[in-house]
Amino acid sequence: MKRVLTIVTGFVHDFAAGIWAATVLSVWWIHRSPVLPASEGALRPLMQQFFWIGVGCVALVMATGAGRTFTYAYVGEVYGADAERLRRRLLIAKHVVLLGVFGGGMAWQYGMAFG
Repeated sequence: MKRVLTIVTGFVHDFAAGIWAATVLSVWWIHRSPVLPASEGALRPLMQQFFWIGVGCVALVMATGAGRTFTYAYVGEVYGADAERLRRRLLIAKHVVLLGVFGGGMAWQYGMAFG
């Protein structure tokens, strides 16, 4: 059961990150539309809804990321001790970069949806 929970948590984590990226791209696509100016009326609430859906996705990514941290021990060392140490360091570096991507993306999305 613990391995199933680990797999489901990882799936939800990755799926929510993908949905977040889709909300950012959707807001950008609506914002740049020359035919229907987003700053004029009907599309602004849609962009704001996409923003809030994205915030929910980020919260889900963070929650399931914490869950992955605690369930990681159940998977064990797959590649050997040395490779696992390197893998953990690279995972930390990756998540530091992605935290910047999420923060920057949310700020950009907020500026388009509410600016």
